[in-house]
Amino acid sequence: MRYIIVFCMLSAVAHGQEKFSDLRYGDADELQKLDVYSPPNPHDLPVAFWIHGGGWETGDKTQVDAKPKYFADQGYVLVSVNYRLRPQVEMETIFQDVAKALGWTHKNIAQYGGDPNRIIVMGHSAGAQLAAMICVDQRYAKAEGVPMESIRGCVPVDGDTYDLPAIIQTTELRQALHRLPQPTKGHRVKFGNDPQKHVDLSVVTHIEPNKGIPPFLILHVAGHPDVTAQAQRLAALLQESDVPVTVISAKDTNHNQLNARLGNLDDSNTKELSTVLSRWVE
Repeated sequence: MRYIIVFCMLSAVAHGQEKFSDLRYGDADELQKLDVYSPPNPHDLPVAFWIHGGGWETGDKTQVDAKPKYFADQGYVLVSVNYRLRPQVEMETIFQDVAKALGWTHKNIAQYGGDPNRIIVMGHSAGAQLAAMICVDQRYAKAEGVPMESIRGCVPVDGDTYDLPAIIQTTELRQALHRLPQPTKGHRVKFGNDPQKHVDLSVVTHIEPNKGIPPFLILHVAGHPDVTAQAQRLAALLQESDVPVTVISAKDTNHNQLNARLGNLDDSNTKELSTVLSRWVE
């Protein structure tokens, strides 16, 4: 507790929110840290838990663009997390790190004005898959003492790996049909050659009725066939399991722009996000 108090005194204030940097959620690696952004005088505010992308190999918690100001203005506490990366660790370790960061958030966020029972789990690209998995496979949250009822919603942004066997086969068949070499850094390389592992690390595998899965808002780039197909597949299974789901097919954008613009008030996808979030946390 004393460490946290000293660190908070060194926090930065800018753009209408206070930032608490490099809070540790684990001791195994320097990447097991997170940042907290709180608006002025916060108390029992909903929490946006953000997971960066980067293909599970790059990226950083500081890559939040307009999101800190947006969430502060909307009356949220924002948590942005780092996690260990491939190839230094296996994929399962990355899932465990994100779950551990979520566990830290649930246990500690009240100190920063957040409500531990109103958490929205969000992520972009690789972070979209991580966010979705945490919200459908209860093993991860349960291991860190986070009740599923505390997760009020999930917002995966432009992920292409909700169904791993499908994306692996799609990519490899496309390359083969065009007589092109197989990817040297593709999903099979990152997730290994074990077909059962591909199934187990697929979000779609773990969607069932009556599991307490929170509602989903799936954002994806409209013009990209792979992320579109993955979003449609995820949405269909959620609907079959009676999980509320909204799908936004974002036009006139690309993978990186969709994420970078999220949080800009003149962005149509941000307006849709605001509408959905208000229903989830009321």
